[in-house]
Amino acid sequence: MKIAFVYSGQGAQYFGMGQELYEKYSVVRDVFDQASEFLDLDMAKLCFEENDSLNQTTYTQPAILTVSLAIDALLEEKGIKPAVVAGLSLGEYSAFVKANVLSFKEAVQLVKKRGQYMTDAVPLGKGAMSAIMGLDRQTIKDACEEASILGVVSPANYNMPGQIAIAGIKEAVEKAGEILLEKGAKRVVPLQVSGPFHTQLLEPASIQLKEAITAISVHEPTLPVVSNTIAEVFKDKEKIKDMMVKQVMSPVYWEDSVRTMIDLGVDTFIEVGPGKTLSSFIKKIDKTVTILNVENEKTLEKTMKKLAELEA
Repeated sequence: MKIAFVYSGQGAQYFGMGQELYEKYSVVRDVFDQASEFLDLDMAKLCFEENDSLNQTTYTQPAILTVSLAIDALLEEKGIKPAVVAGLSLGEYSAFVKANVLSFKEAVQLVKKRGQYMTDAVPLGKGAMSAIMGLDRQTIKDACEEASILGVVSPANYNMPGQIAIAGIKEAVEKAGEILLEKGAKRVVPLQVSGPFHTQLLEPASIQLKEAITAISVHEPTLPVVSNTIAEVFKDKEKIKDMMVKQVMSPVYWEDSVRTMIDLGVDTFIEVGPGKTLSSFIKKIDKTVTILNVENEKTLEKTMKKLAELEA
């Protein structure tokens, strides 16, 4: 059995995420307490109580990172360790902490800044994202090019076979959606996000992030980390720095990243953090692998039981 931990990205957040495990396990509380101290905010309150901040990118990103790494710490305490790690967009920062590329303190502070830079890059309401169901990559690329007379629009997330997200200027995204429906898309679903992530419109965020990264310590990974920008294992810390900057304005190749992990011998995926989005993508990418997730007590027990069976 070769395990990969995959970490949730933005959009997976919900009120109450991590609360059950926080109340039961001190190792989970410790991570929340550290995040609260590092950011000077009440992380438990942000994640557990209804508020206006959790869905704001500046706060969403450190919140998801904290929940993911608190669950990660619990899995480590239970003796469950990955051979490979990866994350969807923001989730890659959880993978960096797991592989000792970044300290938790620097990661949680950096993703809060990253969230702010991404928010500032495009005025609210100007950008949009839509998920396109049931069409191939080339058809989607061509439609985006056709619609780009109205502004920037391009593929942003290659999630799984038959689901690709596009992003850009709102009018251009809507136009591309119309063209794709004419070309046979099963559905075009507007996504509830605050910006056109993973497009060239996020270049201002990339520039700011590059400057912020110069002030932190980036170390050589102690575990293979699969980049979701190039769908390859990072070779060294310089490549990681480079990709951190490019990642916010480059497409996410999640389907390709999962295939890379399977090529590396991974047969068991554990989604660590809120939601089951990555699990649902992986199911569509390869039906032969074992897919588990841990976000609460029930899924923790189910995962522990399944791993025990696989090892028996």
